Amino acid sequence: MSARRQGGGGTGPGGTGAPRGAWRLLRDDGAGAAAGLALDEALLAGYARGEPDRPPTLRLYSYRSHCALIGRYQNLAAEVDLGECERTGTQVSRRPTGGGAIIMGAGQLGVAWAGRAPAGQRPREIIESLSAGVTAGLARLGIAASFRGKNDLEAGGRKIAGLGLYVDGAGGMLFHASVLAGLDVGFMLRVLRIPAAKLAGKAAAAVAGRVTTVTELTGAEHTAATIRDAIAAGFAEAFGAGLAPGEPSPAERDLAARLAAERYANPAWLHERSMSADGSGSAAIRTPAGLARVYLTTHGDLIKSALVVGDFNELPHALAELESALRWRRLDEATVTGAVARSGAAGALGVPGPALAAAILAAGRQAGERATAAPARSAGSCYFPEPARSAT
Repeated sequence: MSARRQGGGGTGPGGTGAPRGAWRLLRDDGAGAAAGLALDEALLAGYARGEPDRPPTLRLYSYRSHCALIGRYQNLAAEVDLGECERTGTQVSRRPTGGGAIIMGAGQLGVAWAGRAPAGQRPREIIESLSAGVTAGLARLGIAASFRGKNDLEAGGRKIAGLGLYVDGAGGMLFHASVLAGLDVGFMLRVLRIPAAKLAGKAAAAVAGRVTTVTELTGAEHTAATIRDAIAAGFAEAFGAGLAPGEPSPAERDLAARLAAERYANPAWLHERSMSADGSGSAAIRTPAGLARVYLTTHGDLIKSALVVGDFNELPHALAELESALRWRRLDEATVTGAVARSGAAGALGVPGPALAAAILAAGRQAGERATAAPARSAGSCYFPEPARSAT
């Protein structure tokens, strides 16, 4: 069931079964890294199986400038420059949701939707359904965005929001989104450990080719606070839900305080390591314009992220299409060859399709070897995979 067919007082993903009624809307700014994540998890307590059904809670908030948040299965020291964080006063924590490392602050709107986990829906279906609220909100700002890959919203082929999902053992569900009202790329490149940042000094250009912001697309300066009302209205529109401003209950605040101390600020949680390491690999391919390189991050036989770099004045749209088409797809010849053909990326590079597919598969083979050797890094940032030596 699509989001817009929910009717008045709908609750999000089809099949949640929660009663009609206004959603509780929470607004706050300047959350600390541990406190911000802890409150999101505390909101789930009221949606456990066996608790009375009630409408969802939508929290639209910002973090203090700045916080570095890594994904559930990443290694903190490998993803974040802890020395730079200390120098800049950047707080760090680990999300309960997966994905890559991100920078949060006044320029990024945090979206947290808490409710009952639906039955019979796959995580990707739930994420796509709930992303309709963000998409509708961006449309109110004049931005056409769409769901792409496994957990991204893109506008004009570039990422404008990252999405995540967490379901606890009691049946509560948390949907996360980070909407880029603005982004200080230079600061992000200093705080996050992004080896791709060293690629011929073109890191900022590489980010610009793959990421966009509300500020850039509207030509007006925006922060989390200035886009919050539009995103709230987008959720109300997409799900036919009334929004009732509210506050966390005393029980939720108490639980959040305990979670912040016992989990999100706990060194054991922060420095936990993934039990299954991701792999990273690269391969070079000669084009009429010079050497291009393909970087992959993989998890088992899945491609987690792909990056193609070269001497581009701007990222060709077909290459952005290829990168998106490869994410979370199986690393096999048929899948890679099909993605290359559909994207038109080989033509954009001026190389034969089989040659580009071969380079991608070579990078994948190297990634598999590195995963077996248990590399220190795990998933990379939200904007770059982990580069490695060329597999030429």
